[in-house]
Amino acid sequence: MEFSETAGDLQPAPAVLFRNVTVKAAGITILEDVTAHAPAGGCVAIVGPNGAGKTTLLMALLGQLTYAGSITMAVASDGASPRIGYVPQRLQFDRGLPLTVLDFLVMGEQRLPLWLGVRAAARRRALSLLASVRAEMLAERLLGALSGGELQRVLLALALQRDPDLLVLDEPAAGVDLRGGYLLCELLERLRLERGFTQLMVSHDLGTVTHHATHVILLNRRVVAEGPPDAVMTPENLSSVFGLHMGLAGLNLGERHGCAVCRQEDPHA
Repeated sequence: MEFSETAGDLQPAPAVLFRNVTVKAAGITILEDVTAHAPAGGCVAIVGPNGAGKTTLLMALLGQLTYAGSITMAVASDGASPRIGYVPQRLQFDRGLPLTVLDFLVMGEQRLPLWLGVRAAARRRALSLLASVRAEMLAERLLGALSGGELQRVLLALALQRDPDLLVLDEPAAGVDLRGGYLLCELLERLRLERGFTQLMVSHDLGTVTHHATHVILLNRRVVAEGPPDAVMTPENLSSVFGLHMGLAGLNLGERHGCAVCRQEDPHA
């Protein structure tokens, strides 16, 4: 295992290391000199206000955006390049398509066209993935008929298909009701502990971050603070990026924060 020196102590190399990452678009700086890391095996949350560059950082990591600086990922346990699973905030597709959940999951697993049937091995694999996210009952449902929470579970099953070393999620609880959001977070925590992947997610739900994250990156175009939740999610830090109302709310993050302003969609997040 590789080691790096941080704050004078030798620690395992992080799963992801961002060094001086800067992203510009049309002359506008979206991210500036971002240096942060995702500890291996942890649940890492990227939080910040609308327009802070959270999703932009994920897209740079996934190779979807050009950036200055460097993004380094640790090699897998077998010495190969790390496998990455990705769960988007939303899936854009035609909800009128006669596509079942099972069909959706096996499309990338078999070469035969779906109209020739699903191979037994691909079916078993898809059902196993659905069972791992407690969604096996959805196998024959039409993809377009799923609720927001059900679709997120299916997307999570798809992301687990590659047995990822790094699972990247962009607002996994977006469009999911309160109970569904908590269940999803509990499910992710169980899967992370069982499978040993590193979880890197963008989230607006500060209560959930406080309860489930092991490491937090507070972002507002630059890194404002980074470290354990209790060290980062302080009233002073939250006030500096969200404003006074969020800083006061930070005094009681045991409850889900319900401020409608802070849960708006972020076109540049």
